[in-house]
Amino acid sequence: IISIAPRSLGELFRNIPGIRVNASTGEVGNSYTVRGLPLVNDGSKYIQIQEDGLPILEFGDLLSLTPDTFVRADLNVAQVESIRGGSASTFASNAPGGVINLISKTGEVEGGSVIATIGIDFESYRTDFDYGARLGDGWRFHVGGFYREGEGPRETGMNSMRGGQVKFNVTKQFSGGYIRVYGKLLDDRTPSFMNAPLLVTGTNEKPNFVDPRGTDIRSSSIWSTRLPGSLWLGASGAPTQGDLGQGTHAKSKALGFDGQFNLGEWSITNRFRYADQSMRSIVLFPSAAAPAAAFATPFGGPGARLSYAAGARAGQAFDPSGNGLLTLSFVADSIVPDVSNMTNDLRLSRVWKVGGGDFTTTAGLYRSSQQYVSEIGFTTLFQDAVGGGQSVPLNLATATGIPITDGGVLIYGLPGGSGTTKNTDLNYQVTAPFGSFNFAQGKFAIGGSVRWDNIRVRGNIMNDRGAKPFDINGNGSLSIPESQVTFIPVGVTFPVNYNHDYLSYSLSANYRVSEPFAVFARYSRGGRAGADKILFTPAVSTATGALLDSAAGHDTLRQAEIGLKYRKDGIVLNLTGFYALTDETNAQITTNPATGLAQLAAVARSYMAYGLEFEGGIRRGPFSLTAHATYTEAQIDAAENPALVGNIPRGQPKLLWGLRPQYDTEQFSVGANIIGTTGSFAQDVNQLRLPAFTTVGAFAQFRPMERVELSVNASNLLNERAITAVTEGAIPASGVVMARTMYGRTVTTSARFFF
Repeated sequence: IISIAPRSLGELFRNIPGIRVNASTGEVGNSYTVRGLPLVNDGSKYIQIQEDGLPILEFGDLLSLTPDTFVRADLNVAQVESIRGGSASTFASNAPGGVINLISKTGEVEGGSVIATIGIDFESYRTDFDYGARLGDGWRFHVGGFYREGEGPRETGMNSMRGGQVKFNVTKQFSGGYIRVYGKLLDDRTPSFMNAPLLVTGTNEKPNFVDPRGTDIRSSSIWSTRLPGSLWLGASGAPTQGDLGQGTHAKSKALGFDGQFNLGEWSITNRFRYADQSMRSIVLFPSAAAPAAAFATPFGGPGARLSYAAGARAGQAFDPSGNGLLTLSFVADSIVPDVSNMTNDLRLSRVWKVGGGDFTTTAGLYRSSQQYVSEIGFTTLFQDAVGGGQSVPLNLATATGIPITDGGVLIYGLPGGSGTTKNTDLNYQVTAPFGSFNFAQGKFAIGGSVRWDNIRVRGNIMNDRGAKPFDINGNGSLSIPESQVTFIPVGVTFPVNYNHDYLSYSLSANYRVSEPFAVFARYSRGGRAGADKILFTPAVSTATGALLDSAAGHDTLRQAEIGLKYRKDGIVLNLTGFYALTDETNAQITTNPATGLAQLAAVARSYMAYGLEFEGGIRRGPFSLTAHATYTEAQIDAAENPALVGNIPRGQPKLLWGLRPQYDTEQFSVGANIIGTTGSFAQDVNQLRLPAFTTVGAFAQFRPMERVELSVNASNLLNERAITAVTEGAIPASGVVMARTMYGRTVTTSARFFF
């Protein structure tokens, strides 16, 4: 992990075989899926991200909220482990596709270190530390954390990244088990980058993407301190406001314990954690861009005038001699005062001697309580498409001079109309008894597991019903944008009151052909609860809160796997064939072809995917090489739009692959981290193609003396324009699309001192 030096958790997880990550949003808010499972919306619907064996969030795709918001990979992490495929269906709740677990150091290895890291070609200053030791009589501890500041890998014109975390744990080891208490304090601000304009020429089959003049989507952004922040009517009926400098501000206070001990022939393990988590996220979401003259007409009429609303040229007419683009953006303001969760996982295991073999049984009970108190509102504005933190808002007026905007603000809401401002106050309780068995005799082993998830949902929701005149900026007069301000009727709520349950199971067989070589097969059925994606839909009654459509209560994932494993003389090889059928109820952001604006459309589909996953590694003396590749064929089997049936899901490449060679000596280490993906379609309509890309990382570590290590690390060394998503399904007449890309080239240097 230290060698890779990932700029985000998403960049780190790209190194896991079979995992597809849209690592384009920044440090947080990235999207994760596995082995061809659909990535319909943001977040990680089918993968659960855990820390020390318990989930960060019960649901990985809550609106505007992803698990990586509350977890950071620093020196506290001892290792990252993953389960991919069907066994995850019964290993954890709401994780039928996989589990990724960050495991903390616990002081077993004594000593520690301090690392000071600075960005060479971007502004970043960071210090990490950790220390662990044994205290005697079976006691040991570990403590670590980080703090950082800086603009970050993309220019924003502000100190966008600031904050850090501290983690600690204390362990008492005793005969037959241990007990551990641990905690975490996280307070961190990061920017989240959604879309940016790219120019596109050529054809849908062979497009050519370039940056507009004055921008670079890889290293810059059209964020700016000059842009208006969020201003909208909240559920209280009073204006709510914030500025873009807020970014995504995550806070977490977590306290937990692990325990394991033997009771006769039984082994008992319990994990418990309570995490008090909250977030305020103010994100700029560029929705559409086009040449200014053409784009202004639909909103201001023929001959509409544009002028600068801030900056040195405030009041002057818009100058189209730059890139000439007008961008319609909205500021999404998510206030999440309480997304705390309490989780407990209890397991009892025993090995029985049966028929000359080992019969291992496990029984357990998982219980979680996930709060979800959230309010989200929007402010729509015009801005120019200038990068480097220099963008300014633009005012629009009719040909006769009647102002359409106010300080660049077009709408105190979204152009799509009512129903977008949302408030939720919910509690999700998950109770899941589970059990498993494994019988191993000689070269043969069979296993099975079952999990029964029971979900109880209570609370209320509300959303805006329309617009009204309101002096939201408090200046004593009503501008045109203030004549139609989106609002939620005060005190008007819908109840949510339903219970839902579903069964998951998994069956497997393993045959050891020889000591280093084995073959295996597995079939599994898992589920993922609908969570917030079925709210504000006909699936939930607005009168009683009951679940009217039981099929929407959870989505089902069926998986079959067959493969082989080889281990010998420093060589590790795994090869897995997989087949998956997925039912999906969700909402998807696309572009409305008629207006060119982003829209949220309901999705009710089934998907099919099959393919082959390879991972391997070899070590010979100072040289080591790890490699992985996942080949996937995927298609939409059924859809709300029949024209999509048979198409390839958006963003799904045929091949994901990676290579990581490394050479280590006592004095130095050098290596590279190469990850590639083949092309894919921008949207499910399968017209506009996204190009293949390969990112190359490189690192060198030098140890001039004992306890000192100097290093340099480059991410995306070749500055590849790695496009992960485009909201348009085809090249628009404007020749401008809204895209997301990974960071461009970033180089850091570090000094590490051991003690």
